[in-house]
Parts: sequence; C-alpha cells; structure tokens
Amino acid sequence: MADERTRYFRRLGRLRRSARRWSVLAGGLGGAAAVLTPYAGLGLPDAAWAGAAGSAIALAAWRWVDLRALAARPVPPALDPAEAAARSRARLVAAVERLPVGPGVLAEVRRVRSRVALRGTSAAQPWARLDRAALTLAGMATRLTGLAEPAVLEAAAADRSLRELAARVASVERALRLAPADAGPPLAEAHAVLTAQLESGVVAYERLVVAAAGYLAEDARPETTHPAARLTEATDLLHGVASALAELRAVAMPLRAPTN
Repeated sequence: MADERTRYFRRLGRLRRSARRWSVLAGGLGGAAAVLTPYAGLGLPDAAWAGAAGSAIALAAWRWVDLRALAARPVPPALDPAEAAARSRARLVAAVERLPVGPGVLAEVRRVRSRVALRGTSAAQPWARLDRAALTLAGMATRLTGLAEPAVLEAAAADRSLRELAARVASVERALRLAPADAGPPLAEAHAVLTAQLESGVVAYERLVVAAAGYLAEDARPETTHPAARLTEATDLLHGVASALAELRAVAMPLRAPTN
C-alpha cells in the first residue's frame, strides 16, 4: 500500500494523461465535425459527430478542472523511513499469514528473534526451557478441555508474563554492565531477584506441562478399578500447579528494577 505522497503524484499523473487524451480526442472530433458538417450538409451522421465532439470537449474540460484542483492542494509530506519500513514489514507479515503455513513460519521467526535477543544473558537458558515447555503444551492444548481448560488459559497468561520477565532480566543485566560503581549493587540485587523469579516461574510452568500430560494420560487410560479417582487427582494436581503459577505471576508482575 503506497503512502499519501505516492498516491497523490500517481493520481496527478493519471489526471494529466487523461486530460491530454480527452483534449486530443476533442480536438479531432471537433475538427472532423467542423469539416464534415458544411461539406455534406446537416444530417443524422453530422449530429453524431457534433454530439461526440461536444462530449469529448466537456470531458476534457472537466479533466483539466480536476487536474488544477488537485494540483492546488498541498503536497503530502514524505513518509518517515522508519514508518515506511514498519508498513513494509506489516504488509510482508500480512502476506505470509495468508499462506497455509504462514502462522507457523511467523511464530518460528519470532521465537528465533527472541532467542537471539537474549543470547549472552542469564535469561537465555530459562527462556529456551520455557519455549520447549510451551511448544509441548501447545501440542496438548486441543485435548485439554473441560476441567483442564482453565489451567490452559492460566498457562497462556503465565507464558506471556514469563517471556516479559525474561526480557526484563536481560535488559537489567545489560544495564548492569554499563552501571557506575555506586549504582551497581542495587541493580545487581534487583537482577538476582528477577532471575530467581524467572527460574521459579519456568520450573512452575514445566510442572504445569507435566501435570497436563498426566491429566491426558489418566483421561485416556482404559477403565480399571478406580479410573475416576486417578483422573480427579490429575485434575487437582493440574489446577494446583496452575494456581501456584498464577500466584507466582501475580507476585512477579509488580516488581520493577530500581532506576537509581
């Protein structure tokens, strides 16, 4: 999709070419009518010539009026390069998403980009573990219905929270490398707290995935002596881990690194 400036000049060029074409056509038809009408006398063909010439002259006049009106408008400013690049990326993403395998490709590209952004920081390994656990849970999500569905929703919220926490850990760690001596200890303490929260959150998420797998295993197990009791235990375990993960996420979210 072109920007306003490009669309303005494209429309201006189309109107100019259209005005010129109709002017040439009006001149030709008007000249033919002026010559043929006196030559053969007035008749039905002459009326057709005169009508076509008059219509062409009127259309040419309207095109010139539209051209002058458009040319009188101020030219839209040039698009900022950053905004132009963002629009190009948005068009590319939209085009890829329309493909059958587009969403999966985009998800993989985003994961790789996030992994590269965290490379060299202490958040890289927990993020990789979280990504593996999230992919495992995504493969089971369609079968985790009914009693397990709230835990799946909580897992999705926890996944977003933990990824944000990993990015925050990496940012604080990079800032710590540039911090002066007096600001280093408070920032290092905040980094240690954030890292501990990230580690415990990832561990809780992995336990949630294991509990979800146990729930599916009990749900699909052939009926034996007490299948309902084991399924109830698996459901309770799944919801218990989800509740613990929610509490951990609620505690971790308000924490911010000190600015001084």
